Amino acid sequence: MNRILLFVFLWLTVVVSASDRPNIIYILADDLGYGDLGCYGQETLNTPAIDRMAGEGLRFTRHYSGSTVCAPSRCVLMTGLHTGNCSVRGNGEAQLTETTVADVLKENGYKTACIGKWGIGHPPPLDDPNQHGFDYFYGYVNMYHAHNFYPPFMVKNGEKVALNNVQMEAYRENPADKEGRGVAEVAVDYAPELIGEEVFRFIRENKDDPFFLYYALNIPHANNEGGRHGRGMEVPSLGGFEDKSWPLAEKGFASMIKRIDDDVAHIFELLSELEIAENTIVIFSSDNGPHQEGGHHADFFDSNGNKRGTKRALYEGGVRVPFIVHWPAQIKGGRVVEDVTAFQDWMPTVCDLIGVEAPRNDGQSMLPLFNENQTTPANRTLYWEFGEQGGKQSVLQGDWKLVRLGLERPVYELYNVVADPSEEIDQLKQHPEKVATLKALLRSIPDERSPFKDA
Repeated sequence: MNRILLFVFLWLTVVVSASDRPNIIYILADDLGYGDLGCYGQETLNTPAIDRMAGEGLRFTRHYSGSTVCAPSRCVLMTGLHTGNCSVRGNGEAQLTETTVADVLKENGYKTACIGKWGIGHPPPLDDPNQHGFDYFYGYVNMYHAHNFYPPFMVKNGEKVALNNVQMEAYRENPADKEGRGVAEVAVDYAPELIGEEVFRFIRENKDDPFFLYYALNIPHANNEGGRHGRGMEVPSLGGFEDKSWPLAEKGFASMIKRIDDDVAHIFELLSELEIAENTIVIFSSDNGPHQEGGHHADFFDSNGNKRGTKRALYEGGVRVPFIVHWPAQIKGGRVVEDVTAFQDWMPTVCDLIGVEAPRNDGQSMLPLFNENQTTPANRTLYWEFGEQGGKQSVLQGDWKLVRLGLERPVYELYNVVADPSEEIDQLKQHPEKVATLKALLRSIPDERSPFKDA
């Protein structure tokens, strides 16, 4: 009984302490792998600002993205519903229909902004972020538009803002659902730089009121169209990587990682300058595992560490991502959290943080983990489905993960992802009872809209 009372006291301490409304900044990289950061084992590229953030905050080692590609993963993050229940489950045609984290925060007095890449649903209307809880939006609404780093326009609160870039003629007549994609013939305004400037401006202008800033990067994603012109990892300058004996795409990738880290450093400098750092929660993560596009190869910098698979796979390399939480007012720094957590946990965490009831979700609050020595249930269950490439499905329960490949005539694989983090040893035949249990979950978890339901 005493232990239960202590737990309740510690949990309430966080909620009560947070009643003065901490600012929240969620930084989401695009296709950044588990092994791309120094604090997660990267040995070639330097990420000092993010490493410092981890050293002063919490570094999670078993955090999972909502999906293995961007649109459904970002939908899970915003709604708290996994891909067996949410409205956007792939990069194909779909529209976001659920309540978002931004809706909740806006209703409870927060100034909300999404700056960068929205990309949830296809094709989304230009004001889609504003329809889903964001007071302010600047960036790319359409995911295909976001592949163009020198686009002809950006979107600001539902309206196009012309830039000084001119597309190559071949891309000037894009279909409406992919407007803005392509490669620049005249490249002047680098979108990631403009997006960063908007982030810094928003923080300055809203320092006196509680705010939620969703900084949704579109790097180090490849400029897929640009890859056909030798500029698949497009940057304005290779800087200190110019003289490296690496392929051009890898120099571009390294430059993008440096830009991300520099932006994180600038954000923390700005928070300190404005004297709001103490009660600002800063989170850093990635929407899925590393890509192999635009000439970049995940193994060049060991982007997925010792994890198997990359983007579009449901192995650990496709869905296990960095997750760092920095909150000086409440979090004792330098801790590593090994509990299983996931994107769907963000909705209930935010609701716990501000003391409101959460809408229907598939997550569990991470707030207790912000307290030292608090843990979550050891047998946590997570679910993914991905309809592309013949269909893939996976369920994690505790240390065990069952992967299904194919909708018809499926192939199953079973791994202990703790004892075997590289998923090299398929234990399907050794543990038939575990397989039966996890297969039943694969059939029972998704809702009626899922092609995997009862399959």
